[in-house]
Amino acid sequence: MVRNLFLFLLLISWACKAPESTETAAPARKIITAGGTITEVVDALGFSDQIIATDITSTYPATMQTLPSIGYRNQIKAEGILALGPDLVLIEENYLTPDVVDQLKAAKVNIQVFKKPTTVEGTKTLVKEIATFFEVPEKAKEINAALDADLAELDTYLKTQDSRPKAIFVMARGPETVFVAGDKTFATEIFKMANLEGTATGFDEFAPLTPESLVQMNPEYLVFFESGIQSLGGKEDLVKIQGIDQTIAYKEGHIVALDGQYLSGFGPRVGKAALDLAKATRQ
Repeated sequence: MVRNLFLFLLLISWACKAPESTETAAPARKIITAGGTITEVVDALGFSDQIIATDITSTYPATMQTLPSIGYRNQIKAEGILALGPDLVLIEENYLTPDVVDQLKAAKVNIQVFKKPTTVEGTKTLVKEIATFFEVPEKAKEINAALDADLAELDTYLKTQDSRPKAIFVMARGPETVFVAGDKTFATEIFKMANLEGTATGFDEFAPLTPESLVQMNPEYLVFFESGIQSLGGKEDLVKIQGIDQTIAYKEGHIVALDGQYLSGFGPRVGKAALDLAKATRQ
């Protein structure tokens, strides 16, 4: 009987013992991102907690600004990236110099390059590509569906508006460094989305803003990055830009300032940004 009781207890012990797992959890990636839009998409996909460092354009979400910074474009060095020990670097196309990319590849760092979007369709493509890399394609569908909803809200708003205000985008980096956005810039597309008439035409990219050209364009609204306004000392110091006081926009107080990444990044929030711009230029 004692023998039977011993066997019974032994069987219970075996039955209660947890089986040893033959699988080990995959370690979290240590990611570095170079490009604010890529960072924003990675966050939307749910992987921002794996980002250990990023560049200075990655201002969204705000938590990214607390991480170590690798710098900005041609200021970024391979040594600074490698010192952080990443096992994955996500790069905006042409953001890093070729020699830095070559050094990272030589160090056997996993590098993935993505094209920065300049249109809504480009945004959706980027979301799909990064989601595919992270193996979460269903999440991309959710993000792009939300973007479509934002665009529908924008369309509904614009249908209630009869005006098409004239506007220009001014890139300011202090009173001595002021440019205006022409054709083939992010401003061209975001103005189109917000149904604004850009009066800075006939040239591509950015050109120095002169008093004569400013008076000739005479926009109803002046659009800035918030950082650009700050570089001038605030809205009260916009008069430092020669000729600005002669524009309708300045006289009417039609100065619009939005976050740089939000307005120009063409990330998942681009529909909301276009709607905010549309509303701000119809007050």
